[in-house]
Amino acid sequence: MKNLVEPIKKKKDVEAIEEFLARHSRRNQLIWTFGTNTGLRVSDILNLNIEDVENKSYIEIYEQKTGKYKRFPLNKKLKVLIKLYLVERARTYAIGDDEPLFVGKKHCRLDRSQVYRFINEACEHLGITANVGTHTMRKTFGYFFYKQNNDVALLQKILNHSSTAITLRYIGIAQEEIDYSYNNFEL
Repeated sequence: MKNLVEPIKKKKDVEAIEEFLARHSRRNQLIWTFGTNTGLRVSDILNLNIEDVENKSYIEIYEQKTGKYKRFPLNKKLKVLIKLYLVERARTYAIGDDEPLFVGKKHCRLDRSQVYRFINEACEHLGITANVGTHTMRKTFGYFFYKQNNDVALLQKILNHSSTAITLRYIGIAQEEIDYSYNNFEL
């Protein structure tokens, strides 16, 4: 079986990663929080411009992978982090609305390999042994959304999956439920 990227399934680990990233980079903290609070793919997060999020209550995008229109509200936590990040970034250099939201040292749009690197570094430093990658953010969102709302049909729609079975497998619930049922079954 191939090594699949997994969601982070312990809330304390999700929070520890965010805190670790916050200590090192507000940008990286915001990317992580965006992924775990919206379920966007990393390509869609990195494709955001300042004008897409500054003083906004909703995000409106066309997903890169599917081309489908997506609109969703920003939660309070993301609004606060966006504001803090933009203030901090404006101190470094002048920024325009049409500029990429997330840039590297040369002020070019960040790419997924850089995100992969900081997620892996954070997990390694924290001793989190899940098989992680950039998709871990999206899967973590899905896992906790499902656990909180127990609405796989709605999550399927949010993630744009073709079936609920795919959604459950995607977030690792199917195997988790099989394991639980075996562990709690005796004749």
